Amino acid sequence: MATWDPTTYLAFAEPRSRPALDLLGRIRTTRPEAVFDLGCGAGNITALLAQRWPAARIVGVDSSPAMLARAEAALPGAEFVAGDVANWRAPAPADVIYSNAALHWLADHADLLARLMSDLAAGGTLAVQMPRNHHAASHQMITEAIEAGPWRAALARVRGIRTVHEPEVYYRILAPLASRVEIWETEYLHVLDGDNPVVGWTRGTSLVPYMDALDEAERDAFLAAYAERIARAYPAEPDGRTLFRFRRLFIVAER
Repeated sequence: MATWDPTTYLAFAEPRSRPALDLLGRIRTTRPEAVFDLGCGAGNITALLAQRWPAARIVGVDSSPAMLARAEAALPGAEFVAGDVANWRAPAPADVIYSNAALHWLADHADLLARLMSDLAAGGTLAVQMPRNHHAASHQMITEAIEAGPWRAALARVRGIRTVHEPEVYYRILAPLASRVEIWETEYLHVLDGDNPVVGWTRGTSLVPYMDALDEAERDAFLAAYAERIARAYPAEPDGRTLFRFRRLFIVAER
């Protein structure tokens, strides 16, 4: 299990929240009784669901004890459950199953999405956002840094993010299971402050399983090798800020 650090992740809470809000805005459900947030993390997005549907039962599901502890402290009115989203089943038919930036860690999206659709109540909504940025330098430089150092063998079997497919793939999975499917992509241009901030961004997400697999000395050296490459790929603008393009895939499917 990856060691997730809520503080590192939340350092970029504002730009990370933008796609969550964009996804939430496309859900047409008005009075759900049961809403589940899969991969809820620190609960900052779960709070948006609670604001949207204050009368609903809101349940966050995550596998990280540290993230769940932060979520429970920040949002005591919701329920938070430890669980592996890969095997999760709704305890009763759900009105909304929402997942923001979590399912790209899992394989077998066809089986996963079909199972989640089957857990919806009639008229329920599945809403998913997944980063589809694995071809960007921020992710490709991870592979380059792995291949370039003595930690190559130690990191060879680490399970990182999984491939997020073209939008058409997800339409073909969901169309036979849904009364309505909406799929779109957005590429955000994040304007980041700080020194080499793309490294700070990926330290809270994509780098986590790789850092976990190394001892302290190797971790520092690997991070330095990655940071050197990222500084070249994402140089600062004249105003000192760094521009970070990030593509995301959105799915809203109604049963």
